Amino acid sequence: MGCPACGVVAVGHGRRVRRLHDVPGVVPVVVLWRQRTWRCPDAGCPVGLFVEQLPLLVAPRGSLTCRAVTWAIRQLRFEHAAIAGLARQLGTTWKTLWRAVRPRLIELADDGERLAGVATLGVDEHVWHHTPHKATTKGPTMLTGMVDLTRDQDGNTHARLLDLVPGRSGTVFADWLKARTDAFRDGVQVATLDPFRGYANALRDELAEATPVLDAFHVVKLAGAAMDEVRRRVQQDTLGHRGHKNDPLYRVRNILRASADHLTGRQWERLVDCLNRGDPNDEVFLAWQCYQQVRAAYAHRDLSAGKKIAEKALASFASCPIPEIARLGRTLRQWSQTLLSYFTTDRSSNGGTEAINGIIELHRRIARGYRNRDNYRLRMLLVCGGLDITPPPEVR
Repeated sequence: MGCPACGVVAVGHGRRVRRLHDVPGVVPVVVLWRQRTWRCPDAGCPVGLFVEQLPLLVAPRGSLTCRAVTWAIRQLRFEHAAIAGLARQLGTTWKTLWRAVRPRLIELADDGERLAGVATLGVDEHVWHHTPHKATTKGPTMLTGMVDLTRDQDGNTHARLLDLVPGRSGTVFADWLKARTDAFRDGVQVATLDPFRGYANALRDELAEATPVLDAFHVVKLAGAAMDEVRRRVQQDTLGHRGHKNDPLYRVRNILRASADHLTGRQWERLVDCLNRGDPNDEVFLAWQCYQQVRAAYAHRDLSAGKKIAEKALASFASCPIPEIARLGRTLRQWSQTLLSYFTTDRSSNGGTEAINGIIELHRRIARGYRNRDNYRLRMLLVCGGLDITPPPEVR
């Protein structure tokens, strides 16, 4: 064995036993490795003693085998496991396991190739902790998440998280886009977002060639919120108090939010009866019709017909005599081009981004919360498919 520093042929210096934690079975498994030791005979060599290394078995100075680390990463990714639970199975500690897993995740996260091929980009805010004044947390409570929503050849979307950056503003999103390569920015053709002007400005400035699409769920949500405001106002004006369980408008609050096409005969009878008794000026009825018009635009099977319904709503809502609907109309008119892009991009939406947020929330609860935002980002990139954990051929 040649000395790694000077190349002089080294002299054997015996062996030492190292305990390595391996993939567990019914009980934790320990591998005993009789590691060879050498001594450099050159008196001027700064190395002196050195030991053999087997990169396919264990990382230098590591205490977990490479396959144990790979096993732990796959458990985190696919089995909703926690670091503490995996450490118990391996017979080691939380810090020992995370110290072995973290460098692998950092290496995967820094690989620029994982951002290749993104044609549809989704962006949304995310709350990473709900205690802004907690002493153990630092920095903003909100994060901005970027998600790959590119469809495959069959038209299916397999959403994957691309990154989580601190803050929720157009500047944060714009800075992330600026840090990407020209090839990445040129490859993005569609960008979906919720009605937040900061993200829209960032897309306008950094992805001018991409088509921005306002998320359909948020548009329907805005219309439903406006209808609820009308219902609550009419409730107060007619009865002088908030809704009670026997009040007509309160009894149909859930029926009002359902699609008219899905109502049963009994539900229609209740809706008509309660509106006749609790809506003297037909304000709730008119707001409900506007809400159903928005739903119908997105639910229509024919995109061109749905676009016509949406254009009619954009043209009429702003002049509605009901103030809540008129305000909704002015809001939607400001986003008119972004809203109508839904019908020209084959129903692009932020649904995959919301699904990724759901997975993030699940794993945050599994870990009982996070205090380190860098660890949080690495874990969420792993569990949300942002990292390719397929081992190289020589390690499989």
